[in-house]
Amino acid sequence: MTRRSRSVQYTTSPLLASKTPVWRSKFIVAGIAFGFLVLAGRAAYVQVFGNAFFQRQGEVRFARTLELPANRGRILDRNGLLLASSVVAPSIWAIPEDIEREDPEVKAKLRQVAKLLGMAQKDFDKKLEDEDKTFVWIQRQVDEPIAKQIAELNIKGLYQRKEYKRQYPEGEAAAHVVGFTNVEDKGQEGIELAFNNDLAGRAGSKRVIKDRLGRVVEGIGEQVPPVDGKDIQLSVDSKVQFFAYQKLRDAVTANKAKAGSVVVLDAITGEVLALANYPSYVPDKRQNLTGEQLRNRALTDTFEPGSTMKPITVAMALEAGRIKPQTPIDTSPGRFSIGGFTISDTHNYGLLTVEGVIQKSSNVGALKIAQKMTPHEMWDTYTALGYGQKPQLQFPGAVTGRLRPWKSWKPVEQATMAYGYGLSASLFQMAHSYTAFAHDGAIIPATILKNPDPAVGVKVFSPQNALAVRKMLQMAAGPGGTGQRAQTIGYSVGGKSGTAHKQVGRGYASNKYRSWFTGMAPIEKPRIIVAVMIDEPSAGQYFGGLVAAPVFSEVVQQTLRMMNVPPDLAVKPLVVTNGVEESF
Repeated sequence: MTRRSRSVQYTTSPLLASKTPVWRSKFIVAGIAFGFLVLAGRAAYVQVFGNAFFQRQGEVRFARTLELPANRGRILDRNGLLLASSVVAPSIWAIPEDIEREDPEVKAKLRQVAKLLGMAQKDFDKKLEDEDKTFVWIQRQVDEPIAKQIAELNIKGLYQRKEYKRQYPEGEAAAHVVGFTNVEDKGQEGIELAFNNDLAGRAGSKRVIKDRLGRVVEGIGEQVPPVDGKDIQLSVDSKVQFFAYQKLRDAVTANKAKAGSVVVLDAITGEVLALANYPSYVPDKRQNLTGEQLRNRALTDTFEPGSTMKPITVAMALEAGRIKPQTPIDTSPGRFSIGGFTISDTHNYGLLTVEGVIQKSSNVGALKIAQKMTPHEMWDTYTALGYGQKPQLQFPGAVTGRLRPWKSWKPVEQATMAYGYGLSASLFQMAHSYTAFAHDGAIIPATILKNPDPAVGVKVFSPQNALAVRKMLQMAAGPGGTGQRAQTIGYSVGGKSGTAHKQVGRGYASNKYRSWFTGMAPIEKPRIIVAVMIDEPSAGQYFGGLVAAPVFSEVVQQTLRMMNVPPDLAVKPLVVTNGVEESF
């Protein structure tokens, strides 16, 4: 049976047979054309008119500016030896969400990374716990060999950034001079802080395109190269610095003292050859540090100078023409009452010359000399020598000390200032003021930077009076003086010891002292000035002539030898077998 196919008569469909309006087809065509126009306009806006905006948006999402760190400048001693330098130390960082921590192989590698970094596994894992983090530091400034081993593990999501860290070859001996930087390579203390702008240089940069995994895909724009920091050459001699620190540390330990400081100045150029403090610290290992270790006591700690001010009292009276070196001063009966206070000597020295007042360190003799001066005259001299003023030294943390206006001085205060009570100063200020005696009466500017040229000073005393005081200082450090243990082999020395009760609140502690010795060598033509301070010696001796003078002796002898200064004495120094006493 043959089936006949059924034919459809479309024209018989009522829908197709109906007449449609002409405008509808035109409207549809127009709509499509308008859509194309909108798309074309949008494309033109994106590609032409609004291109800059969309370019910026793309850069925000994918373009990055990479900082190219500059190499921090070196810190050198006066002979070019390294005190601080930078070495490459990559920092390890991660994108936690990209690390496949569930993969056994990755887990094993992560355990190896923690071990290489010396981190506890729980601490390491804690840094990676938040998988929403796109950046986390694992450890900053890792040694390069360790960083290389970590890179060889090839862990996805673990990356490295090139950084630098500082190394300090002289360690704790020069810590208070060079200071240290933080993890961002910015100076925090010492020379690192004082000259941070010069040392830091200027970081460079380059623009790159990164993918979502932080990988650099393409470099864009010009690269700005970094400008490395400048080297800073100090006046400090690292050998003198180390020896001074070593002898200071031994003295603080032997005398069971709380702390100590040493300052060594070049008497011709004003250069700081050594500035040592104990206790100290290792600059690149600063865990669990305390203020006691960080404090640069030679510049930050102030105290009443005690008997080291007596030569200044004599010098100002000599300069004013009120006394001569042989002028007799009656110190009997070894005590003097003024303003309701009694000032005493350790002995009744009777009739002394001005030279004898310094040699025996008589408080009564010093105050009687001061009474020949007006408060204004004394204040002017103290100010000219730098007391009550911040030292003009390119170094952070130096303090001003205390020197009250002369108009407010009472008679008893003028008397006590003659032997170093009633004003305060740092050890550095004391050492600096003695340049006036060593430099023929002119106080010279001090510097921590190398400057071998002779310094130009400001006259305070005449050369004749400066020489006269140096002779008195030589007597004070010689037979019959209070600083005999300052004597050294081959070199003439002069200096003044000091011992003062420590202030506690508004009073003075009866059993706590500061002991010091400040002097110079050789006497005829001084080459160096050395100041030593020992804080709270408690091993039985506390006089400056017994505690601080031996450190002065050792530092002077070693420093002058290092400087190739020819000996000016052919005799051995006096050997002191019995303890000596001195007044406060």
